[in-house]
Amino acid sequence: MRDVFVHTVTDALDTDPRLAVVTADISSAAFDDARARHPDRVVNLGIREQAMIGVAGGLALTGLRPVVHSYAPFLVERPFEQLKLDLGHQDVGAVLVSIGGSYDAPASGRTHQSPADVALLDTLPGWTVHVPGHPDEVEPLLRDAIAGTGRVYLRLSTRENTTAHPIGRFSPLRQGSRGVVLAVGPTLDTVLDVTSTLDVTVLYASTIRPFDHAGLLAAVAGSRPNVVLVEPYLAGTSAHGVGEALADVPHRVRSLGVRRDVEVRAYGTPPEHDVVHGLDADGIAASIRAFL
Repeated sequence: MRDVFVHTVTDALDTDPRLAVVTADISSAAFDDARARHPDRVVNLGIREQAMIGVAGGLALTGLRPVVHSYAPFLVERPFEQLKLDLGHQDVGAVLVSIGGSYDAPASGRTHQSPADVALLDTLPGWTVHVPGHPDEVEPLLRDAIAGTGRVYLRLSTRENTTAHPIGRFSPLRQGSRGVVLAVGPTLDTVLDVTSTLDVTVLYASTIRPFDHAGLLAAVAGSRPNVVLVEPYLAGTSAHGVGEALADVPHRVRSLGVRRDVEVRAYGTPPEHDVVHGLDADGIAASIRAFL
């Protein structure tokens, strides 16, 4: 996914004079060729993440379209005040592109993990959030974000589904009558596998904000109002979206994601972290079966 991101942005820099790239050392070298061609629009600030967002806000105020990139905790958590003030309060846009996800790089330690990134952005108005599940979904989402003017967060991962799926609104990939399982981004393959013998509807979301209220409501209309959320970040992050979508429908919801009651202090591997959080195939299957 990161390779697609770098290629897409590098190509866009050559054709879109509005575009600027801001980094804080992470992946800076990937834009060396682009920097040589556009030294005024490819800026590396060193390890200064708060300044990275502040500079992006300043560039946006001049009419440029900044693309800002780093690991998720350095892009959302560390400079959160700058996101709130320099982008949100100034009402200017930027495209934030993260890597690392919740625990894609556990060997780098807790500093490089951010399961709360989407939940944090939920406290600020006006953000669009994309969570692609396959590299082929990255370019169209990114090009659409670059062409716009709003505040967009593109959450890349090293985890991916075997095939790309439609982007945009929630996409029904399987129909059933006992409930709806909403799989976000790279969780889809596991969800499809563990629900293969269950009578449930499976929805896929590569764009989770704005939440597709109409899409979920339509899916629930064809089944029992039992909703299972499977998200690759903090459990329950989108539960409020389900509640808003089904405000007039008595329903049940089970939220699966990174646990809120556990602080994992071991490094391990991504699959081992999945087990801890119940996001492995056995954990997801057991949770869905128990809920239904």
